[in-house]
Amino acid sequence: MIKPLFSNIVVVITGSDASILAAKYAIVMAKTYRCRLSAVYVVDTATIRQLTLSKIFIQEESQEYERGLEANGERYLSFVEELARAKGVKIEREIRKGAVYTEILTAADERKADLIVLGGWEKDRSARDIISHAHREIMVSAKCSVLLVKEPGIDQIYKQA
Repeated sequence: MIKPLFSNIVVVITGSDASILAAKYAIVMAKTYRCRLSAVYVVDTATIRQLTLSKIFIQEESQEYERGLEANGERYLSFVEELARAKGVKIEREIRKGAVYTEILTAADERKADLIVLGGWEKDRSARDIISHAHREIMVSAKCSVLLVKEPGIDQIYKQA
């Protein structure tokens, strides 16, 4: 028998609409193919550190900003967990801190992921923004396959699953 192409999926949650659509896609995949699913949100402390060193943030601002990002991550992951629960899919969730692409790649390695799911770029975002940079680094450096979700009908597919 042929080994399944994937059994451990990591979906990257950024809080963007695209990452929520990617989460729905990953939930449908996990349900359909009976895969293990993990949702990972990264508090980008590397960028916060750069902003502090370049004196764009003072130390107190950077700490407050980091706490805010962590709280946002908890909300986004809770929302994704509810989406998974509604479809009968068990999901692991984790907040990590550091450079986004480094932490996602490390999380995928730790979980022995064979697929990383990313949200597609949104029309109103610059191709030069931090998320786009992180996505490119993940696609180039991942040891496993990477899926960039651009499925326009995922909401309907998710509802039917």
